[in-house]
Amino acid sequence: MPPMQRPQPSLRARAVRYLAQREHSRVEMQRKLSRHCDEPDVIDALLDDLERANLLSGERFAQSLVHRRQQRYGNLRIAQELGTHGLAAEVTAASLQALKASELARAQAAWARKFQALPQDAAERARQARFLTQRGFSSETVRAVLRGAGADEDGTGEASVPN
Repeated sequence: MPPMQRPQPSLRARAVRYLAQREHSRVEMQRKLSRHCDEPDVIDALLDDLERANLLSGERFAQSLVHRRQQRYGNLRIAQELGTHGLAAEVTAASLQALKASELARAQAAWARKFQALPQDAAERARQARFLTQRGFSSETVRAVLRGAGADEDGTGEASVPN
């Protein structure tokens, strides 16, 4: 007697399970569901239903992605990642607007987790600048961090490093 196979979950059940784990963009959901269904019209209709039921939301996805990425990455990197998910321009702009004021503080925190002191020579300055640039912080922000903007007021020129 062959072993009993469990019935495969419906497409809607799969979609709801994915959304229960974390927020997804419509593009992500299409990609994940297309593995289980070869009919794009069926997937689109399901995604429309999920959006009408407010289970799938581009705004919530953008807020979730920004929240997950903001401590490690700069505005440029987050904007690029939001762009790959096919979100509406106004959703992306609204999400990024909230990040602008905190970019310097976030860059300083990322820098402080990696480095203990401001650069003393050109090679070290380039290494630290490359670290921040690769994480998507703007060139103005990188320059401010490496100048020691927000450094301790004791005049040593060393930025405060959290314990």
